[in-house]
Amino acid sequence: MLALPAKLDIADASAALPALASAAQQGSGALVIDASALKNFDSSAIATLLELRRRAPGREFSVTGAPAAMVELATLYGVAELLAFKA
Repeated sequence: MLALPAKLDIADASAALPALASAAQQGSGALVIDASALKNFDSSAIATLLELRRRAPGREFSVTGAPAAMVELATLYGVAELLAFKA
């Protein structure tokens, strides 16, 4: 499981992506992203999740503990299904 930080917005996303992507590329099983700590975010968080999914080809991908507003934003952008949000 890979945990997102408490804040992931435009100012933080490009700095956080290399470490998150490196961690995401470790292992070969399902990649589960824990978003339960995420409190401050914008659409950059959605873009970061999509990039993590892209960097884990062939692996099952899901996001747990996402704030309702994040799920709503991903739904608005039409990518919620790609991110496989789980409670």
